[in-house]
Formats: sequence, structure tokens, C-alpha cells
Amino acid sequence: MRRGARRRALALLAGALMGLTCAGITNAAPARHDVLILVYHRFAERVTDSTTVRTETFESQLRFFEENGYRVVPLADVIAWHAGRQDNLPPRALVLSVDDGHRSVYEVLWPMLKGRSVPVTLFVYPSAISNASYAMTWDQLRALAQSGSFDIESHTEWHPNFKTERARLAPADYRRFVHDQLRRSRDRIEAELHRTVRLLAWPFGIYDTELEAMARDEGYTNGFSLDAKPVTPQSNAMAMPRYLMTQHCDMTCLRGMLRNAQTHHD
Repeated sequence: MRRGARRRALALLAGALMGLTCAGITNAAPARHDVLILVYHRFAERVTDSTTVRTETFESQLRFFEENGYRVVPLADVIAWHAGRQDNLPPRALVLSVDDGHRSVYEVLWPMLKGRSVPVTLFVYPSAISNASYAMTWDQLRALAQSGSFDIESHTEWHPNFKTERARLAPADYRRFVHDQLRRSRDRIEAELHRTVRLLAWPFGIYDTELEAMARDEGYTNGFSLDAKPVTPQSNAMAMPRYLMTQHCDMTCLRGMLRNAQTHHD
């Protein structure tokens, strides 16, 4: 998808999902073991698009986590807990993830996290890496991976809209296209970083049972959506929900999400 079209689609998605997020703060009852996975995209001193979070805002969020007993845990721990391989998570556990591979992850986020024990999972689409001006390079991703703070996983090969592709392609061609997107992304990341890739963030949060089956066929064990609700033991392993974080989610919004998710987890 061309960059401009992708950004417009993300802007529309961000607006819709923030409405769902704020509605969920008021109406959703927390499950017994709820865990929030937050997903960011880019960081900057000023807002440049709908997915940018200001550095001042993110720093305030980190301080809030630290001062109120929230523990940022590796995504792998939540996956193990969800699968029944790990009995418990720390009280007030949450996960940070970042999609796309924007260069601000290396230039802005990483310096902010140095000195903090904050694990992050990155979901990248390889077609942009060392290619698009807005994206990181493979050398930068290697540095992040070697730091021990970042796990790097798949966001497909070039972030397609699977609804659009399904509508324009014949069924067999569509299935080949999806498998190619999933396989090429995994293979490229593994070849460049020499690390196993088993996690997938669905582009635009689009998924269905057919896509889930194809992802499993390609060796992915877990997928991640943008469904704006907490992860519970009953969550779909191939579409584990995440909250899209934008500059519009202020501290009141964040406190509400955390309060709803963590009330029964303490």
C-alpha cells in the first residue's frame, strides 16, 4: 500500500479505535486476570500525524507506571500465561508494543528507555526497513535486538489491507498473496537478525478465521489485533487484543484503561 493511503487509513482507524477505547473505559467490566497490551507507532516532540505520541506524553506515561506500581513485562510472559505455561503475572502487569518500524523508535524511544527495565516488542514490515525514509535500518534493528530490551516480530512484508486484497484477487491468488506476505516477512527478519519470529501483528488490525489459519500454517503461534480490550485467558491466541495509543489518549484515558483492566488482577 502506498504510504499516503496507508497513513489515511491509519488516521481513520485511530479515530474509530479511540472512540472504542474511551467507551470501553466507561462500560467494560474487568475480567479476573486482565492484562493491557498497548501499541504505539511513532514518537516525536510534536504531533506530525494521527499515530504520533509526543515524547512528553510518553515520558509522563512511563512515570505514571513507575509511581503507581505498574510493571511492564515481556510480551512472551503474557503469551505463556495465556497458554497456561505460566501461572501468574506480576500485579499490574502490562505490555508495550510498537508497530511499523518507524525510525523514531531508534532515535527517540530507545534513548528514553535506557536505564529503565522496560521490554518492548516491535512489529515491523521488512519492505520499509533500510528502504523507506521514515523507517529504521537493519543495522538499527540489530542494535535494538542486541540491547536485550527489544523483541522484533512480524507485521507482514509490506503492511497490506487484507480486506482490499481479498476483494480484488481471485480466492486462490488471495491465499497465495497472504502466505507470501507472512512467509517473506518472517524469513527476512530471521535472516537479518538471526532470531526466531513467531508473532504477527495484523495490519490495520484486520483478521478473520481464514487469515488465522494461514498464519498458523506459516508457523506463527500468536497474532495481535487492535480490538481495544484487555487480554484475558479466554482471548483468541491468534488475535490478542491491543489498545492503540495516540496523542488523544491523555492521562485520564490511560488511567481509566489501567483501572478497568487491573482491578481484579491486584
